[in-house]
Amino acid sequence: MRSASLLFSSFALIAAAAFAYGCSATNTDGTFQGDGGKGGEAGQGGSAGGGGEGGEAGQGGAGGFDFPTDGGPPEPELPGEVFGHGPDRLYKLDPYTKEVTLVDYFEGCGVDVIDIAIDKDSKIFGTTFGGLVAIDKTTAKCTLIQNGSYPNSLSFVPAGTLDPNEEVLVGYQIATYVRIDKVTGAVTTVGSLGGGYASSGDIVSVKGGGTYLTVTGNGCSDCLVEVNPKTGALIKNWGPVGYDNVFGIAFWAGSVYGFNQSGFLFEITFDPNGSGITSTQIPTSGDLNLIFWGAGSTTIAPIEPPPK
Repeated sequence: MRSASLLFSSFALIAAAAFAYGCSATNTDGTFQGDGGKGGEAGQGGSAGGGGEGGEAGQGGAGGFDFPTDGGPPEPELPGEVFGHGPDRLYKLDPYTKEVTLVDYFEGCGVDVIDIAIDKDSKIFGTTFGGLVAIDKTTAKCTLIQNGSYPNSLSFVPAGTLDPNEEVLVGYQIATYVRIDKVTGAVTTVGSLGGGYASSGDIVSVKGGGTYLTVTGNGCSDCLVEVNPKTGALIKNWGPVGYDNVFGIAFWAGSVYGFNQSGFLFEITFDPNGSGITSTQIPTSGDLNLIFWGAGSTTIAPIEPPPK
């Protein structure tokens, strides 16, 4: 039995050496590289009396196939969708084509809808004069979460802002910044706006971008300000938007979209040097009954304009 064991051990050592040699053909970058062919032998020297130079060695053979790995297919682009609403109906704006379409009339909301907010999964939550609701973005049907009094300026803030792992529903009650439990409907004070301003209609926040609020006060009617989403405090007044009663704002690809009570829809762009903003009206279908009471966009909306 001992001699058989020695024979087996010798065979195992030979096999291990062969395996190690084979593994050395794998590159450090994770691709597989075959062995190059051997170079050809040098040519022989010429005969005596006129010895020619030896021929050059042959080139090594080409290596084997590479099998590179990559990060997989790119993530699909988000469909361009910004939502606005009146007291009794939900609209959708395509921020790329600027087309506005009616989703449907609200159903089951009880009373008028006064604002909406949209999370990273594009789920819509809304407030009414009677409570907090969830809204189906394809049918505009409402599901009551809790009765009560809630803000008419509403947004989600990204995870890591007020909660380390979850997005949080927030809003302003005049100048008081609050958070709202989207399951129980409980309202908790976080901070205040300050600066002598008050919310005039809406707030929007985007991951990796800013958090913006329309305000009145100090001669503003309405102005767009940037706020700290952790405290609700004023950071910067970007200036007048050129419209009043701006009850809805949303964000997409570097622009803020404004919706006012008179049915005007406009795009707000930021000056490259950070000195101010410019508002450009977006033509609508000419519906004389068009009224906007709020708007919203997902917290993961793109923060940069698309390449041209």
